[in-house]
Amino acid sequence: MRVVPTLTWALEGEPFEILDNRLLPLLDAIQASDSLATAVVERGISYRAAWGLLREYQRKFGVPLVSLERGRGASLTAMGERLVAGQRAANRRLARTLSTLAVEIGHKSRQRDVAATFRLRVAASHDLLLPALSEVLPAAMGLTLELSFMGSLFAITEFAEGRADISGFHVPIEGRLTLVRTPFLEQLRGRRYRLISFAKRDQGLMLAPGNPVHVRKLRDIATKGLRFVNRQRGSGTRLLIDQMLADQRIDIAKINGYRTEEFTHAAVAATVASGGADAGVGLRAAAAEHHLAFIPLVREQYFLAVRAKALASPAVIRLIEALRSRTFRSIAKRFVGYQTTGAGSVLEIDALSSRLS
Repeated sequence: MRVVPTLTWALEGEPFEILDNRLLPLLDAIQASDSLATAVVERGISYRAAWGLLREYQRKFGVPLVSLERGRGASLTAMGERLVAGQRAANRRLARTLSTLAVEIGHKSRQRDVAATFRLRVAASHDLLLPALSEVLPAAMGLTLELSFMGSLFAITEFAEGRADISGFHVPIEGRLTLVRTPFLEQLRGRRYRLISFAKRDQGLMLAPGNPVHVRKLRDIATKGLRFVNRQRGSGTRLLIDQMLADQRIDIAKINGYRTEEFTHAAVAATVASGGADAGVGLRAAAAEHHLAFIPLVREQYFLAVRAKALASPAVIRLIEALRSRTFRSIAKRFVGYQTTGAGSVLEIDALSSRLS
C-alpha cells in the first residue's frame, strides 16, 4: 500500500483559506461540456449547490468564473480558465514527482512495483466505465488518465492533431449502422494508428419508469408526439441517432425536441428522470442508474485509438494490462449493459471496415 500526496488550493492570506474541493472539478467539467447541467451530473452535486458555489467564489475572487447565456450553455471566463489551467499544470508536475514523494506502507513484497507513475491524455466520447477504471489505475498500475469527455468526432480530431495520446470513440457493431464508422475511418487513415478494444455496450431509448406511454421503437417518439432530448452534434450517439432516423425514414421535423441537446448519457438520463423530456437515447447503464425504462436499439463497440509507435511505451503497456485484468472485469460488472470480452486486444484500423463481434 502507498500513501500519496494530493493537491489542495488555498486563497493566500492569514490564515490560508482552503478552496472548496468541488470547485475546480466543477469548472473542469463545465469547460469540457459547455453545460452547467451536464457538469453537475458529472460531478455528482446538485444544480443548486453548483450555483451557490459559483456565486460564493465570484464574491471571493471579485469576478465571475463562469458565463451563462440562455440558449448558449455555459463557458468559463478568463479567471475560470486560469484556475483550470493552473490545476492541470500542477497535476502534471505532481505526477512527475509522485514517485519521490509517495510513502510505502506495509510489506513491499506484496505490492506491485508502481514507483514510476505515467500519464496519458485521453480525449474521449462520454462513457461510464472509463472514469471508473481511471480511479483505480494510479494505485494499481502507476498510471494516470487525464480524461476529457467530448463528442467522438472532436475526440478523434484532438487525437489526430496531437493534443491527446488516446482517443475514445464508439461505433455500432453490425447492420446498416456501419455507415456511422465512416468519419472515424477518414480520420484514422494509414498504418500509424491502432485500436485497443475497450468494451461493448448497449444503447437504446431511455423512458420514464414503467414506460407509461408504451414506447416500443424509435418511430414511436414521432408518432406519439413525445418530448425528446437529443445528444449534441459531433457526438457518436448523435451520429447513431441521425443514421437510425434516416434509415427508418423518420422526419426530424416530427421529433419534438430534436434540437434540444445534452452532452452526456448521464445528462440525458437525468433530463428524462426529472420529467424534462419523455425520451432520449443513451446507455443502458445510465438508464439503470436513474431507474428508467430501457428499450435496446443497438450494441456498439467502444475503442481506444492509439498511435502504433506508442504501443511499446510503458504507459500504454500498463493500460493494456489493466484492460486485460480481472480488476477491470470486476469493475465492469457494476455497470448494466457492458461486456468486456476481448478488452485489451490490439487491432488494425481496418477492423473498422469489417464486421465486429
